[in-house]
Amino acid sequence: MNRKLSLKIYFENDQEKHPLTYKMKMLVRQAVEATLDEVQYGNPCEVSVTFVDNEGIHALNKKFRGIDRPTDVLSFPLFDYEGESEEPPVDELRGILGDIVLSLEQASAQAEEYGHSFEREVAFLCVHSMLHLLGYDHETGEEDEMEMRSMQTLIMERMGLSVEEK
Repeated sequence: MNRKLSLKIYFENDQEKHPLTYKMKMLVRQAVEATLDEVQYGNPCEVSVTFVDNEGIHALNKKFRGIDRPTDVLSFPLFDYEGESEEPPVDELRGILGDIVLSLEQASAQAEEYGHSFEREVAFLCVHSMLHLLGYDHETGEEDEMEMRSMQTLIMERMGLSVEEK
């Protein structure tokens, strides 16, 4: 599906530890598009992606989740899908799915820890967060966690960024 005209991504860089390059923005776009394609999301939509460091994501994690430590990515969906159709209602030309906040500092540390590239980790975190924006939740039970993991694996494979299990 050609999403060039039906997807708008707003980028914001609130960190200075990793350069935000055009290549990184295109990787994030690819991860967002691959996720939308996999779930067959057909509406025009908007997503915002903010890059932060561990200090920034720590503050947000504490404020919005009550968890007093940094994390890798936070998702702020605009819609609660329970009781709604599979896609959020769109009253305007574009549906705003929500916000992704990603710690590039944490992504870098995790890439090193897991033994894969920084780019692969950033793409994975974007896919993970996009699934949350689309109503998937791994914290609501074992079956939901398995479904989300399966979707993540499939999307990453289709992007050519799968990782062999160790």
